[in-house]
This record gives sequence, C-alpha cells and structure tokens, in this order.
Amino acid sequence: MVNDYYDRNKDDNETALPNPPTEEEIMASFGYKQEMNKTMSTISNFSIAFGCCSILSGLTPMWGDIMLMGGSVAVIWGWILVSIFTFGVGLSLAEICSAYPVTGGLYIWVSRLAPPEWVPLACWVTGYCNWLGLTVAITSADLGLAQFLASVISIHNPEYNVDIYWQYGIFLVICFVHGLINSISVKYNGFFNQTSLYWHIIGTLLIIIVALILTPNKASAKWVFTFFENDTGFSSNGYAFLLGLLQSQYTLSGFDSAAQMSEETVNASKNAPKGILYAIGTAAITGFAFMVSVNFCVQDFQQQIVNTTTSPQMTQVFLDGVGYSWTIVFTVIIMGAMFFSGSALTLGSSRMVFAFARDGATPFSDYLSRINPITKTPIYAVWANIIFAMVIGLLYIVNTTAFNAIVSVNTIASSLAYLIPIALRLTVARSTFKRGPFHMGSLSNIINFISCCWIIFTSILFVCPTEYPVTALNMNYSSVIFVFVIGTSVLYYHFRAKSWFHGPGNSIELPADAYESETYIDGIDT
Repeated sequence: MVNDYYDRNKDDNETALPNPPTEEEIMASFGYKQEMNKTMSTISNFSIAFGCCSILSGLTPMWGDIMLMGGSVAVIWGWILVSIFTFGVGLSLAEICSAYPVTGGLYIWVSRLAPPEWVPLACWVTGYCNWLGLTVAITSADLGLAQFLASVISIHNPEYNVDIYWQYGIFLVICFVHGLINSISVKYNGFFNQTSLYWHIIGTLLIIIVALILTPNKASAKWVFTFFENDTGFSSNGYAFLLGLLQSQYTLSGFDSAAQMSEETVNASKNAPKGILYAIGTAAITGFAFMVSVNFCVQDFQQQIVNTTTSPQMTQVFLDGVGYSWTIVFTVIIMGAMFFSGSALTLGSSRMVFAFARDGATPFSDYLSRINPITKTPIYAVWANIIFAMVIGLLYIVNTTAFNAIVSVNTIASSLAYLIPIALRLTVARSTFKRGPFHMGSLSNIINFISCCWIIFTSILFVCPTEYPVTALNMNYSSVIFVFVIGTSVLYYHFRAKSWFHGPGNSIELPADAYESETYIDGIDT
C-alpha cells in the first residue's frame, strides 16, 4: 500500500516501496489538486520562515521593556532557554510536516491525527488559532516598524512629536505596501524573501561588529550575563524573569510558514521540514550574538533604559554608543528587516487562509479560496489578512500596553495551533502515524511530550499581567482578544458551519467508491 512507504520497522529503518507516492498523490489523498506553481527552492522556503522569525523585528521593539522586567539575565538567558525549547517544538512539527506536505499545514495535519468524530472541530479550532497567530503577527511586525521609524524622525528632529496617531498612520501605509507586494507572482516573492535572508544576516553582523568596535565604556561580561532588574511592580523576581521570556518566544514563532508554502516548494516533504528547523536554528544563533552585543553596548542602564524618552530604548543605546550617523544606519537595517518580516508573515498567513477557505471554513470562502489566474496567488486572502491586521492595530491607540498584548495574542494563538497536532501525534495517533522522510525515531515521543508541556506553560504565562498594580490601562488584554476571536469562531461552527464543514478536502471530487475499493488508499490509486 502507498502509505506503507512511510512505515518503519522495529529498528527505525525505512521500508521503501519501489514507487513511493508523489506529492500530488499525497495532496489528492486529502482531496486537493495542485493549483499553485511549484517553483520555490529550499532556500526560498527557509528564507520565508526565517523572515517570520526575524530577530531584528522581534527582539528590538520590546528589548527595553524586557530589560526592565528581568534585566540582562532575562534577555540573554531567556533567549537561550526559549531557543532550546522552541527547537524541540520545531522538531515535532517538522516530523508531521514531512508526512503531510500540504499548504494549510497545522489544520491539515490535524485532519489525519484526530479521532474521526473530532476531526471537524479540531481542524476548525487549529485553523483559527493558526490564522489569528499569523495575522496578528503582521500587526505586531508593522507596528514595530512604525515605532522605529518614529524614533528616527525624533532623532533627526527632537522638536517634532511623532505621536501615537502618526505612528498608526505610518503602520497603515506599511500594511498596504505589504498587501501590494504579496499580490504579485510567487516567483518574485521568492527573490524578495531571499533578499530578506541576506539582509538579516549581513545587517545583523554589521550591527554587531560596528557597535562593539565603536561603543566606548562597554559593559562588563559580568553585567551582561548576571545583571537582573525587576521594575514590574511584582515582588517575585522569578515571575519577572518569566515575563521576560515573551520577547524571545514572540520572536521565535511563525516558522510554520515553511509548511504553509508546501504546495509551492519543490520536494516539500524534505525541504519544508528543513525550512522549519533551519529558520529556528539560524534565528537562535544570530539572535544570541545580537542580544549579547547590544547588552555589551549599554553604558548607563539608568539613563539609557529607565529614564530615556526615546522609544524603542535600543535606539538610545545606539545613539550614545556609535553616534548619530551609525545609529541611522542601524535603524535602517532594523527597519528593513521589519519590513521583510511583515511581508513574509503576510505571505504565510495568506496561504493559510487560502487553504482554510477552500474547505469552506471562512466567511466569504468563495472569494478567499480563489487563485488569481495571472499571478497564481490568493489575492483576496492577502487583502483580507491585511484589513484584519489594520483593525487589530487600532488597539495600539487605546491602551498603553497594547503592543505587548498584541505580541501575546500572536504568541499564544500560534503556540496553541502548534500544540494541537503535536498532542494528537503523541496520544491519539501515536501508533498509527505514518512517518515521512524526516523523523525523530525513538526520540519522537519524549520530544513531543516536552514540546506540549512548554507550549502549555508559556500560553498560561503570557496571559498574565505584566505590571503591578494592575489597572484598566496596563491590563494584559491578550486573553480577551484571543477568547473573543476563537470563541466567536467556535460558536459560528456550532450553530452554522457544523452542517457543512467536515474537515479538509473539498477542492476535487474523488470517485464515489474511492474509500471502499481495495485499490484506493486514502483516495490514492495504487
């Protein structure tokens, strides 16, 4: 049988058939047909996932806040801790991705891992968590870029106040440009995202080298690796340190975009898992080097971080360390990385919505599931996500901790979308899962268990308040946003969608006897 190609014997050696299934046949087993061009290489797939894990986009906007929550200890050691556990989560997802290399990723996988009676609801919840995480990530990335652009304007003209309304206006323009970029052919997006990869790596190295060479009176190694600060208002230093993990976990998310691009990636069963793991590993190494170098450049914690009016505070550290000209260069590099990250997130999230819509799981599914005949891209899905990101951005105007709440929503929603397939793989599908070319062998169950524990722990942590005393203005409203969106979607499923949504597989019609004949396995003619 075709799926036996993915079986392993007791020694975990692969037992291959002479004619393993093609990726088109795997797609057909889900009820899909190949509609998009398979032109994306391994490097392009990895570049998109790495762009979503952008260290310059994720680490820079919140760096000052995390320094106040747990000092350099939270920034450096928190990054190491999160990187290790996130790589474990990546291993768990890569193994599943290798078996099911289909656009839609997480929610598609759940359709094969969940008990049959729970497939529709499990797919529905996973899909909406995945969509919320990816789309809110567009909001956070583009808002971070707007903040940095405002800081550059303030450096150039201290008299001019780029207030929160101006920042939101800049954010809207950035979102619109990202929508335009992702409405063109994917082959141009591949080039764009490879450029993003080189921009991130070369730009990060430039910042590290120049900052360490030019900054006088650098901090000591003892300060960088042991300094702790708790300005949260909470008496527990341990809790303050844990709050500081948000920056790192937020940065190392969105890597599932590699799986979302499976139907456009050559040899996706091998290259999409590589994209996931390469993205996390590369981000972990470069992020560590970047954070260590920035913290060495802190000359006066009180003046540069606690008392400064410059936002983000990292800009003040650069300004005092390397001067005005190099600070402008640094901020341009960071803003470019943020721009590339927002574009990669728009690309990944649009594919997720397209996949979800072609199964009738979204409002206006008929439009969101359409592929433009010229560009071969889901243009309606792109702009639906852009509009939603713009609406979520309004929260930035009304709440002082809104940016942290938006980041928390992104992190929690993405993490729970990861949790469901991993937990199902560990429990329900433990003995029935058919491995793909990439797998973890005998380590699979223990890594999956650790990944589940980590996701549950951080998801609970990131809905907790970040400041004390807790007021209406500084309350962490991430749980409200998450519960409203996911709760509304579940209610919609229960009262309406349950009658027609039965899981993935509505874009092609298989023979009526496909699931009864002995010559068909999961809809594939053997």
